Amino acid sequence: MKKLVLAAATAAACSAQIALADDALPPPDNVVSYNVGIASDYRYRGISQSRLEPALQGGADYTNNPTGFYLGTWLSTIKWIKDAGGNDDVEWDLYGGKRGNITKDISYDVGVLSYVYPGNDLAPIVGFSNANTTEVYGQLGFGPAYIKYSHAVTNLFGFVDSKNSGYLDIGANIDMGSGFTANLHAGHQKVANHSVADYNDWKLGVTKDFGFMTGALAVIGTDADEVAYASPANGKFMGKNALVLTLTKTF
Repeated sequence: MKKLVLAAATAAACSAQIALADDALPPPDNVVSYNVGIASDYRYRGISQSRLEPALQGGADYTNNPTGFYLGTWLSTIKWIKDAGGNDDVEWDLYGGKRGNITKDISYDVGVLSYVYPGNDLAPIVGFSNANTTEVYGQLGFGPAYIKYSHAVTNLFGFVDSKNSGYLDIGANIDMGSGFTANLHAGHQKVANHSVADYNDWKLGVTKDFGFMTGALAVIGTDADEVAYASPANGKFMGKNALVLTLTKTF
């Protein structure tokens, strides 16, 4: 599940470097970038997707600067599908949208994001629906701060009859200078018709642009129900508080 906050922080750092290099040069009309990374634990909305273990990740993004339209894809290794009885160890994200500015100080980002689990096979398993999920989202930015809402137009990550679930995300990415960015986040996941699966999550972290790579270190936690989000493989709670390290190279 795409880590948009880290991506936004990285993009902001890259944009700042370009501006410092030559303020007179406009950005190119079309930009294609690629990223590869490794995470000590793949957390999405506070919940581990990799059973508290490391994950390999990578993706590609295309942006048309004059219009603000963008397309992208991102993949990560996961463990929760197989732990739930399915047959998949990869998450594949496909997304597209449009971003821009409403005023000088207020930005927007709207789009669609599909989480694909090829051959996840969860639908025939009692208690699960197909894990593939599509959400539409809208975000407003106010300087370093933002508020975002994502709305599921399908069932949500294998929960039966969970269409119209929603996730509210509030946070800020604050430039601290010398390549450091503070990352603050609080979120609330509402799972339609499954109130036991509702929860809040939070993150307090820092991102550092080293030039040759970007590192992010964050304390992440949730108040999720320990039974609802326990791994079927070993019974461990997937939403427990943890320190997570992510290393990413963009080129």
